[in-house]
Parts: sequence; structure tokens; C-alpha cells
Amino acid sequence: MAVGVLTLGALAPPAAASAAAGPDAVRKSLNALVHTDGVPGALASVEDRRGRTRTYTAGLGDLATGAKVPRDGQVRIGSNTKTFTAVVVLQLVGEGRIGLDAPVDTYLPGLVRGDGIDGRHITVRQLLQHTSGLPNYSNYLSDDIRYYDPRELLELALHHKADFAPGTKWAYSNTNYLVAGLIVQKVTGRPLAEEIDRRVVERAGLRHTYFPAPGEVTIRERHPKGYYQDSAGAPLADATEWDPSWAWAAGQMVSTTSDLNRFLTALLAGRLLPKAQLAQMRTTVPASYPFPAGARYGLGLVSTPLSCGGVYWGHGGSMTGYETRGGATEDGRAADVAVTIQPSQETKEHMEAVVDTALCR
Repeated sequence: MAVGVLTLGALAPPAAASAAAGPDAVRKSLNALVHTDGVPGALASVEDRRGRTRTYTAGLGDLATGAKVPRDGQVRIGSNTKTFTAVVVLQLVGEGRIGLDAPVDTYLPGLVRGDGIDGRHITVRQLLQHTSGLPNYSNYLSDDIRYYDPRELLELALHHKADFAPGTKWAYSNTNYLVAGLIVQKVTGRPLAEEIDRRVVERAGLRHTYFPAPGEVTIRERHPKGYYQDSAGAPLADATEWDPSWAWAAGQMVSTTSDLNRFLTALLAGRLLPKAQLAQMRTTVPASYPFPAGARYGLGLVSTPLSCGGVYWGHGGSMTGYETRGGATEDGRAADVAVTIQPSQETKEHMEAVVDTALCR
């Protein structure tokens, strides 16, 4: 099994309405992901302006046993982790402990150096917005499924030439968030996982969201199995349990679709960041792959146009065995969709259409 591609928070649990209560557009769209696109299983949660949540499932949660997808089961959320990391960085900005336009070398002196790479000329803002030019370390990972130390991953990136001069272009790179995570640890003196849990997960009341511990390969709570397919038509392999440390600050976390909705609505409502830092987070530049047409990237937060007007804010994530897409609107609506395989680009677009349907219906 290949490592995969990484591209793309105590309150009472929300009252969930069964998808069986009646057919609707979201349920039909989720079924289409299984029956037409061929994903093994799919999950979704939709939250309205009043905080009422409706959950959906389709397909199978375990192909070997035929077990159903557990409602609101945990999945690996991939690059949604970047939004959590960015929130911690921006909280530290608000506390005066990190400067958004300070160079990386202020916090990690001499660490970020390479061919065309100089931490004295890359700012924290450029890390969070993917305008640093740092090469993407995950493009050079081997197929080894093992524990990776963050500095080992950084060294892998620094063996390659910069993609461009800092601030001159936009290009998605997991290395940016690797460095951001190292800055958090240097400034706070605490592990990134502890800071995310204390500052974001607990504060937002996320009961099923966590950052896996070193060496932790299982998913802790009820979850559908994730699958990997080496090529189109190849048999599906179980890709549920493995070490996700290669993704670290860029994509290691586990959550549920309902928790992701709760996180994003809390963020947009100003419950996780001061007003000034939330405004910075939502200051965007045009983005391209892996995001849809019209998407714009802020500081770990992406705006995506809605067919009914306006935008939704989120991120999305790809991780071996799982894919997630979703976001929230400024008026409190939220929707998130997950499938249990890394799908084709066409299927990713269909997932984005489900989110659009849920938010525009």
C-alpha cells in the first residue's frame, strides 16, 4: 500500500435526524456516490442555522462483513488538519507571541535552508497561505508505512529546490504546515497535538476529534473502514490502520463530519479567534489545484463559491483510505461529506456538489 496523497472540537452531541426519515437531495446524492461513483461507503452531516444536525450514510462500512457505515463515524480528515494548525498559530499571533509577517528564522533560526530556500525571507503568513515556495515533502515520500519525525520530513523537502521565490506565486505544499507546526512547538514549548487539543478541540466542544499519538495506528471510536486501490479496476485493500505521522501538522487528525461542522461554525462565529485574526484568516488569494474553480485560499481556510450565491468556508482533505469535503457559511449553515477511499477527481467534484446541494437546498 502506498502512503497516499495529502492534498486536501463539553457540549452535548447534536440531535441527529435519521436519513431514513424521508428521501431528500442530500441522501440521493450520497447514494449516487456509492452506486454511481463506486465508493465503498459515504457519510454526511448537515447543520442548519439553529444548530440542528441531520446525518446520512450510504454503502458499507466493512466490505468483508457487510456491516453498515456507522452514523457519524470517525474518519481520517487529512488536510482539514491545516485549519486546526492555522487557528493555533493565529491564536498565538493574537497573544503577541508570533508575528504573521515575521520571518521563519525568528522562531526556527537557521533551520529552513536549501537551494533557493531561506527562512530569513519566508514569513509565517506565507506558510499559512502557501505562498512560501517551499517544495512539498510528500511528493518525495517512499511507500514505507512507519513513524516519521517532523524534522525528518522537513529534511526531505529541503533536499529539493524552492518552487519559486517567497510571495511571488501560490502553490499547495504540506511543508508549509510542517514548518508552522514546528513554530508552534518552539513558541509554546509544548507538543503541537496538545496545543490543538487544548486551544481548539476542547474550546469548540469537539467530542470525537483528536490528533493521533506517536505510534497510534488505529481509529479510536466507531468508524467505517477505509480502502485503498492501487489502480482503476484493482482490488480494494483495507487501509484503515496505519501510522499517519507522515502527515503531522498538515493532515494527521481524526474527526467526524458533525465535529467538522461544529468546528467551522465556531470558527466563523468568532469563538476561536479574536476578530482581527479571523479577518486575517479570511483574507484570500486565488487558489488552484487541489481546490475547485473559483476557490480562494486564506490562512488555512478556503472560500468556495456556492451555486445559490455567496461562498462557504472550509478546507477538505485527502488521506489514505478517506476523503472529506465541506464547509460552513457565515449565517451558520454547515455541511461535510466523507467517503472511504481516495476517489477520482470526478468523484471529488461530485462530493463538492453534495456540499453545494446541502447548503443551497
